[in-house]
Amino acid sequence: MTTSQAHRPNRTIRHLVLGGAAVTTGLVAGTFYVFSCAVMPALGRSDDRTFIEVMQNINDVIENPVFFAGFFGALILTAAAAWQQRRSPGPRGWLFAALAVYAVAFLLTSGVNVPLNDELAQAGNPTHIADPAAVRDRFEDAWVAWNAVRAVLCTAALALLLRASHLMARQLPQESPHLAPDAGSRASR
Repeated sequence: MTTSQAHRPNRTIRHLVLGGAAVTTGLVAGTFYVFSCAVMPALGRSDDRTFIEVMQNINDVIENPVFFAGFFGALILTAAAAWQQRRSPGPRGWLFAALAVYAVAFLLTSGVNVPLNDELAQAGNPTHIADPAAVRDRFEDAWVAWNAVRAVLCTAALALLLRASHLMARQLPQESPHLAPDAGSRASR
């Protein structure tokens, strides 16, 4: 078994982990992007009670295994990819940068958007809220602004992961054309 064949399973795992990090980060970036460019502008056209009810419903249903797999998976897989490449000077810096940028988006979600969601849920049934405009005012502008920031951060993390992937692909050892199975000496032809 040649050296390059011995490293193939390890290299394949590294590529799969990085690919998984890019896919999950892209899914999260896309989720936040869709909220920024479609969901929130559409809800912005709604009356206060409808806005509150729909956002409460979204916040309830988004807490599901599929979303959590992407949201937590992006962080875990990016950290794993960074760890796997910690000795590779090309992709290493890009992966640690992607991890740092995604971690900021993750913390922003946990520290700002989720507490805003919780506060909106605590307002109760929208039909029983005495002043729905005040509830909406405390929520909407801050949530929309911070969602845009986390969408940009996740998109930046994805771009960094893609750059690291490109650098990893460039590091693959190239097999010599003289060692290829179909290579032979001219004398034997």
